Amino acid sequence: MLHVNTATALVTGANRGIGRALVEALLARGARKVYATARRIETLAGLTNDARVVALPLDITDADQVAAAAAAAGDVTLLVNNGGSLEFADLLGGELSAIHADLMTNYFGTLAVTRAFVPVLRRNGGGAIVNMSSLVALGAVPGMGGYGVSKAAVASMTQAVRAQVAGAGIAVHGVFPGAVDTDMIRAFEIPKSSPADVAHAILVGVEAGDEDIFPDPMSRDGYQVWRDDPKTLERRMASI
Repeated sequence: MLHVNTATALVTGANRGIGRALVEALLARGARKVYATARRIETLAGLTNDARVVALPLDITDADQVAAAAAAAGDVTLLVNNGGSLEFADLLGGELSAIHADLMTNYFGTLAVTRAFVPVLRRNGGGAIVNMSSLVALGAVPGMGGYGVSKAAVASMTQAVRAQVAGAGIAVHGVFPGAVDTDMIRAFEIPKSSPADVAHAILVGVEAGDEDIFPDPMSRDGYQVWRDDPKTLERRMASI
């Protein structure tokens, strides 16, 4: 079981929202070092005021940048796959390019970073991987159907990777947040949790060894509904 105060972490998509809150939460809980990554390194301004933060440029869909990040951050013991995209594309009428973009970032990008860092974690004696999925992986919202497909793929990938590294001392956590007050869904007039609260709950779950983390009231309620009757959650999410 990983303890944050002994961890060296790398967080993708660390420039805003949950990613930025995760960097701040890791520092508050005593992490030894945090590699904060973003496509544009200048967007990480402010985080690097703490000497424990190392800013790295990383577009998770760029194979060369993924390889460079793994080479530069060879001491990582906690990988947080937070970087993602949200295109509001329904599956029947939305632009295929938008659906493709969500899959390329949320699934293939997350997989690429995971593949690059599992050898790093193995060399360092184990650690943990945190994959950001979503409650929409359990119940789709039609207006963001492509996003839901990509996050369901992340959830399935998380299970598969967990099985593959089970003997290597690497814990693999799937995170399924509901509505969080970030730029992605700011226009939605629904109750949202703060990124800081969600980040805190994620790290609590990691330290507790929870494989599936539901870090906010909406996701916890949704999970209970899904456990009792998946079709009820499906209908609820379809009405959003």
